[in-house]
Amino acid sequence: MRSMETTIDMRAPDQVIETVKKAITILNKNGDDHAALVLYYNKNIVIKSIKGAIYDELGNQTAKIMQSNFKDRSAISDFSLYEDDRVKVYEPNIISYPYTVVYEYEIRNRQNLIIPDWDANPYPDLAVEHNSYVFICKPEDQIRIKEYNFKGTRSQEKLKDQVIYKWSVDNLSALRREPYSPDPERYLTSVKIAPEKFVYYRTKGQYKDWTELGMWVYNDLVKPKQVLSPQIISEVKSLVADVEGDKNKAKKVYEYMQRKTRYISVQIGIGGYEPIAAMQVDKLGYGDCKALVNYTQSLLSAVNIPSYYCIVYAGSAKRGLDPEYASMNQANHIVLCLPFERDTTWLECTNPDAPFGFLGDFTDDRIVLACSATGGKLLKTPELTSEMNQTSRTAALNLDDKGSITGKMKTTFKGSQYDNYNYLITQSGDDRIRSLKKIYDIDNINFSGIKFEQNKGAEPSTTELLDLQIDRYASFTSNRIYLLPNAFNRVRTVPEYQNRSLPVYINRGYTDVDEYTYTLPDGYTIEYKPENQLIKSDFGSYSTNITIESNKILYKRKMIVNSGTWPFDKYAAFVVFMDAASSLDDKRIVLKPIAR
Repeated sequence: MRSMETTIDMRAPDQVIETVKKAITILNKNGDDHAALVLYYNKNIVIKSIKGAIYDELGNQTAKIMQSNFKDRSAISDFSLYEDDRVKVYEPNIISYPYTVVYEYEIRNRQNLIIPDWDANPYPDLAVEHNSYVFICKPEDQIRIKEYNFKGTRSQEKLKDQVIYKWSVDNLSALRREPYSPDPERYLTSVKIAPEKFVYYRTKGQYKDWTELGMWVYNDLVKPKQVLSPQIISEVKSLVADVEGDKNKAKKVYEYMQRKTRYISVQIGIGGYEPIAAMQVDKLGYGDCKALVNYTQSLLSAVNIPSYYCIVYAGSAKRGLDPEYASMNQANHIVLCLPFERDTTWLECTNPDAPFGFLGDFTDDRIVLACSATGGKLLKTPELTSEMNQTSRTAALNLDDKGSITGKMKTTFKGSQYDNYNYLITQSGDDRIRSLKKIYDIDNINFSGIKFEQNKGAEPSTTELLDLQIDRYASFTSNRIYLLPNAFNRVRTVPEYQNRSLPVYINRGYTDVDEYTYTLPDGYTIEYKPENQLIKSDFGSYSTNITIESNKILYKRKMIVNSGTWPFDKYAAFVVFMDAASSLDDKRIVLKPIAR
């Protein structure tokens, strides 16, 4: 990024003008994505003008970019039924490097609820020569500002009819993607701005904290959409008439909703923040996360079970709302919270197969905004701990004198591992076999029997039952067989990384417990077996135990990896721990013929 200048001029709540000038030099084909310009617009966001130019390595202009050069298409995603958004896209087709592309554009927003964040270094592989951000408002406007990882000093100029804020950075190096590093939002520089009084589509409001924002979301966006017909109310009351206890009633209502609806993204209505009406969901049988949560909340309300409509940032990487700074654009998903007297239950309403009370790794362990008529409040979703994210595997295996293995294996997945393997349940026979061969990744492995069992109780689990055969698994010579006892769950080494600058971050820990019994071929005995091992580390623990009983080998292994954050200089110790586990996983047992 040679230069980027962004100016946001908030002339009125419904008149916010964004102008951008930027020049980016692309050094090789890996940077081509940064040369493209993608601008979203809808009835609330108008692209007023776009222009640009392309220059070669000597600074000679080779092309002029006009608005007519942009492709204009619907922004409908593959999973969306319909959206308000459209998008203009320009992608230079340049094959000679380096080249520079320059853009200038102006966007007019008819709202000020969402002020674009400023990202000083928006991509890790992008060096920044200069990047500045200017925000202009009236002296009487009350705004809240939050700076993240900004080491400079913002300037502020007060004029008669304007206040001008400015941030800038210079000479930021590109960042390598370091393994096991935190979410970039934790260390990259950014600025958020939120006006206290706002206009958004056809609504007005104000907020200065999460309490007021949650109240506005519920009272203005959610509550008006919760009307149910007398017929629906009667039906849901009949559904739970003979059910004891509010939690059991809620489970019945949740499963009713799951059977009756399906998830489709519907990004319309007050910029995608307003759910479609509960009665419409009931009639059509589909909705997005907002609509399905709103519908479920409406059904629960009909049987006098209170709940919270909760705004959350969803994704496998944990990212919570900033407790100290309220703004509308920190989240991307909605879940439902049921504050029962003895425990709090969370519901994921977009997944028809989700067990009651199980959020999974899509929304676990993060701060969310619970919206209600009396105000919003911050809650934390339950954490899937290392102990809970467990894979337990047992196998009874027969080894023949050619090194081949046959037998049965049982594996139970819990916590985030339940999430990770749940997709296998819905796959067809051939797809499932291909997936299993990819998961186990062992030459010559085949499956003659495959069965899955699911427990959708308080601690959901998936159990995989396999009849398997692995031809020529153990290497052998004329007088020795070399058996690798850990056939199915070996640790991968962690790459070394010199001059690391970021903390060591393990997003989600896990526990693996393996126990395999090998029946030896006739005429063989053990010549060598690895010593039992125990490794303890800040990052977890690893242990193995191998015992011999008559013609059987019993192999036990347990590995625990902790979630957490450690200083950058602990990365070498993490590499040592993981490499040690990987090395021990590769230890072999040597079998020799019994002397006659």
